[in-house]
Amino acid sequence: MQKYLIIILSVLFFSCKKDDYNLNTNMQPVPKLTAPLDNKYIKLQPTTSATVSFEWDQARAEDGSLVQYEVAFDKEGGDFSAPVAKYASDGGGVQNKLTLSHKDLNSIAGKAGIASLATGKLKWTVLAAKGYNIQKAAETKLIEVERPNGFAEIPTDVFLTGDATEAGADLSKALKLKATTPGVYEIYTSLKNGKYHFASRNTGTPNIYSLSGTAVKEGGENEQTAGTKVYRIRLDFNNAAATVTELTTIGLWFAPLNKFLFEISYAGNGTWKAQNQLITFKQESWGRDERYKFRLNVKDADGVAGEEWFGSANSDNNRPTSTTPLSFWELRPIAGNDQWGYCYKFATEADTKNCDINVYFTTDKNYTHEIIVK
Repeated sequence: MQKYLIIILSVLFFSCKKDDYNLNTNMQPVPKLTAPLDNKYIKLQPTTSATVSFEWDQARAEDGSLVQYEVAFDKEGGDFSAPVAKYASDGGGVQNKLTLSHKDLNSIAGKAGIASLATGKLKWTVLAAKGYNIQKAAETKLIEVERPNGFAEIPTDVFLTGDATEAGADLSKALKLKATTPGVYEIYTSLKNGKYHFASRNTGTPNIYSLSGTAVKEGGENEQTAGTKVYRIRLDFNNAAATVTELTTIGLWFAPLNKFLFEISYAGNGTWKAQNQLITFKQESWGRDERYKFRLNVKDADGVAGEEWFGSANSDNNRPTSTTPLSFWELRPIAGNDQWGYCYKFATEADTKNCDINVYFTTDKNYTHEIIVK
């Protein structure tokens, strides 16, 4: 019985090996690319959800089994011997269709050497695979793309480093910028005389960015020569734009007196502090008024002075208590300088007491402030 079992297993083993050896990889390549039309013009909008669908007729496997597809992209004059990008088709590579976002196409265009704001052509075709047999489609097509004024590859994170910064030139201690919207980063910080630049990470060999007037560019370095100043630096990688705003003072606006009570000094790390400030509510016929908000005095890159107001998310508020949510103290930009609108209220305990006021424009939390009653 054991002898017959060995014979049967041997036959099955060699039958499987023979089937594997005779695997049929024969197929006909993709005969026709069907969409988009040849030389179709596409104005790329990578910050939207817009997509482009690449479609083709199916390749035919001789044994009727599935064929795997990749779409290859190359420069206009390329021969696909070294394509700039390849993407598996939809459905894990089995569908004869590929859906790409404008963001992906913008990245491909950048790799093909098409500059920001420029128009250029990408060549594409389909590679069909059956086992080790890979065949290029019988035809190729072109698409013409217009790139926006932005980066093809937007960094996931952005850091500020250099001897002019608060953290110095040690990359591992670089200051992380806050992502405010997709592709837009900002930081409230000070710069002293020295050099600085931006990095895509604080380890290894990151991509480097610098400022060129009102633009952000790859590579390079900047130098601060105006002495120590406090800035808000905002980088928009979607549009390759940079805005540097000098922050001269922050004042606490006390609405009942229609004036500023005191200025709040920069203390480093995106934080402003005023200590032991006497807070006295104003007596009105209906009670004691305690409303306040903040004003930033600013200068743009040309030195033109302006002001920005920060207040509550609510047009009116009750006095905070121990159960008030932390969102009450978050700082929101507000339009205009209306005496009363969008003010916070001091807690009852602050009346006639010395208080510490801390304002936080830091990257690790929502912009906010706190009032500490002494």
